[in-house]
Amino acid sequence: MNDRPIISAPDPAPRAGWLDAYMPEGQLAPQQPRPQLFNLATIRGVLFRQRWLMLGAIAAALIAGMVVTLLSTPMYSATAKINIEPYGVYILEGQDVDQGVSPSQIYDYLATQVEVIKSRNLAQLVAAEMKLDQRTAVLGKDIDKRRPPNISDEEWRQRKLKMAGAYLASRVSSQVPNENWVIPITFTSESPVLAAEVANAYAKVFVSLGTRNSIEDNKYALDYLREQIDITRARLAQAEGAANDYARNTGIIVQPVAGSEGEGTGTTLTNANLANINQRVTDARAARIEAEQRWRAIQNLPATQLPEVQSNGLLSSMVTERTSKLSQLAELSQRYNDDFPQIQALKAQIGALDQQINKAASDIKAGVRNEYIVARNREQALESELSALTSDTLVEQDQKVQLGVLNREAQALRDQLKVLLDRYNQINSAANVNRGAVSLLDEAAVPSAPYEPNIWRNMTLALVFGIALAGALAVLREALDDRIRSLEDIEDRFGLPLLGHTPHIAERDIEAEGTNRFSTLMESYSSIRAAIDFTLPRNRNIIQFTSSQASEGKSTTAVILAELFASFGRKTLLIDADLRRPSVARMLDMERPKVGLVEVVLGHAAFEDAIVRGVHEQLDILPVGEIPPNPAEVLALREMREFLERQRENYSMIIIDSSPVLGLADAPMISNLVDGTIFVLEANKVPFGQARSAIRRLQFAGANMLGIILTKYRALDAGESYNYQYQYYRYDTIRSND
Repeated sequence: MNDRPIISAPDPAPRAGWLDAYMPEGQLAPQQPRPQLFNLATIRGVLFRQRWLMLGAIAAALIAGMVVTLLSTPMYSATAKINIEPYGVYILEGQDVDQGVSPSQIYDYLATQVEVIKSRNLAQLVAAEMKLDQRTAVLGKDIDKRRPPNISDEEWRQRKLKMAGAYLASRVSSQVPNENWVIPITFTSESPVLAAEVANAYAKVFVSLGTRNSIEDNKYALDYLREQIDITRARLAQAEGAANDYARNTGIIVQPVAGSEGEGTGTTLTNANLANINQRVTDARAARIEAEQRWRAIQNLPATQLPEVQSNGLLSSMVTERTSKLSQLAELSQRYNDDFPQIQALKAQIGALDQQINKAASDIKAGVRNEYIVARNREQALESELSALTSDTLVEQDQKVQLGVLNREAQALRDQLKVLLDRYNQINSAANVNRGAVSLLDEAAVPSAPYEPNIWRNMTLALVFGIALAGALAVLREALDDRIRSLEDIEDRFGLPLLGHTPHIAERDIEAEGTNRFSTLMESYSSIRAAIDFTLPRNRNIIQFTSSQASEGKSTTAVILAELFASFGRKTLLIDADLRRPSVARMLDMERPKVGLVEVVLGHAAFEDAIVRGVHEQLDILPVGEIPPNPAEVLALREMREFLERQRENYSMIIIDSSPVLGLADAPMISNLVDGTIFVLEANKVPFGQARSAIRRLQFAGANMLGIILTKYRALDAGESYNYQYQYYRYDTIRSND
């Protein structure tokens, strides 16, 4: 049933069809939104239409899941847990000989351990540990009966161990932990005791395998280190001898430097002498420059004007004495002549003082010059010595490069030997100590209940599979089923306007719905009548109702619409033109008359004699009398067209109920005689291809297709809400009550 409102007005879908004819030229009717290919209504419709198929598929899946659960052999699962320490817990330094797991490789390391647990090699070790070649719990009691001929006992024992190992490998499981370093080892078996025993054996063998590998790794490390130590010692002795021989042959003497490590490090004697001479040359050059600057400054000055002379104490006393003598001479010269003895004596003393002063000043100036000459000679001598030492140093430097190579090689071997000795002592001290990288955390307990079959899990899986199967079957069935279900399919797939639709009414309720003018059925037909009234001009008043096959509601539609047109005051003629299976008289609870349409058209009876009145005030009915043997020929007569043209003037509306289209020529013939043809289509019944073929036959015959009426429409089948179909009518009822 559809949820669209039914009132006395055409539906939106048919209105879009007839409105185009009345739009002004150049103006288009508003475009209706295209329906979505996949929406909630489509899903809801598929679920409702295929509900029984889907419920059946789900029920079958649940039953199958229950049967499989009841017929399955109980399986028991036991789990032992081992603790992994990727970085190890070390008692002594030296136990980490095989460590190389970085934080980014922890997951890979744990995954590797899990793969070791699931390996065939470990399974065979467990089988040997449990002596499964001598037990029948795994291989069965009849295993020895399958022993091949010409095989020794040991070979047969090894073969049984391989078979037992293969069985264990197929039943053991483990997984990489995500948030810890605890790896579970799970074994499944039909026997709970065997499951726990094998799980514990796996854990113990795996732990012992880790300890055994640790001891073997330590032994291998000690042997390898001992061999490397011997080789390194021999190479070190050879390297030290080569360095000493080269130093002796080249005469390189190295003076050790305090705080330096290793032999051959320090400075050579030549380098030390060169550094000393270089420093002395620097000091001599500085002294020469200073002495030269002093001499250049006083070279052209009188000796008595030299600062050294003026600052000399002896010269100062002599100058003072001379000055005193000059004073005495001046005083005596004022009283006596030059011949005076004292004057002669003073002059002699003054002359002697002048000679002494000049000689002392000249000696001081000569001393400055001699200092400059000594400094220059000393600098030249030191530079000559520096040049000689430089040449010797350059030669020695080339030789020292090779000596450095030999010394570095010897030092590298010393360091390597020290590291090897330290490592050897560490590992030798911790060789027999278990590093504890793998340890048993929890032993497996004997399970008290089987883990399979799990009825809740199996039923959940069966339900999920059933839902998936139901969905697949529903989609497949929908893909193969192209019946018309929704209102949108009419215009989208046929290209014809939808004049309206009628709800699906049960057979027992049709009479009650037809007599109640406010029923949903009558409201829908009122909407259809309004749509036809808008679509068909008044001067073109002959319309035909047909369908693709029988029982689609065309006769019911024709009768109800004829009554509705008559109730609106329009004089209406209802003609039953289905000359093969007439139904109008039966629907109106009338006995089929002796004369009817055929007799009137052929002129065997008068029109007034065949007309049935009394059903409605403005309604005349022309039923079918005797069924002719050649209905198509009767409808093709010229008299049929003339009859309709005569009655056009007498009635405001002429409605013809014709036979179905497919397989018959009656409906296409009538469609060429009327003003318009309305195709009645039952929802959820007629395939699209069949309905399309029927409409094409009518169009090829020249029919003027007014539109389509969809009957027996189920809103739930189309994926719409049930209440949506009737909300306008109910609202109108509530408003009337108010």
